[in-house]
Amino acid sequence: MTTDWPVRLVDGDLTVRPLANSDHDAWRRARQRNAAWLVPWDATVPPGGEARPTSFKQLVRRLARQARRGQTYPFAIEVGGRFAGQVTVNNIVRGSAQFASVGYWLDQDHAGRGVMPRAVAMVIDHCFTAAGLHRIEIAIRPENSNSLRVVEKLEIGEVGYAPRYLHIDGAWRDHRLYALTREEVPHGVLARLKASGHLESQ
Repeated sequence: MTTDWPVRLVDGDLTVRPLANSDHDAWRRARQRNAAWLVPWDATVPPGGEARPTSFKQLVRRLARQARRGQTYPFAIEVGGRFAGQVTVNNIVRGSAQFASVGYWLDQDHAGRGVMPRAVAMVIDHCFTAAGLHRIEIAIRPENSNSLRVVEKLEIGEVGYAPRYLHIDGAWRDHRLYALTREEVPHGVLARLKASGHLESQ
């Protein structure tokens, strides 16, 4: 029995747990309500790419299958018991790399309250402890000021620039690359975030 998935992570009113079929209605409402805010940052399928799931149920099924294989950890974010967004650990590589990338989105109703930095910190801490990963990377479009603020608060360093890195909003987009290794946060990302005072300066 592994301890890295499924898992439920809790910090006060914030819970990060596996995305589930029961999230369907709240997920759909959040995506519809935030469509204009999220579309510029949403991954899209390039020409000739594998078609994306056409329903939420198919999405959850695909992510659950990938999670069982240890390829992905699809987390839902709850604030006070209310669905608020997602953090997904993608592209998990084992062997000599022990690497993964992290992506996230948040309902705009919860923006500016320190929710996403806490959620991402909790997920990275889980990756570095129970999941045994060594390095986490986050790729962000240069124009995405909200996501850039998350890595700034988490004090994750920029390690490179990748032209035409991911297919986003219908085209190949440049991304800034940020990365963190386990050795940089011996006491955990969440503990460092809370000690930094960044959560109080919203």
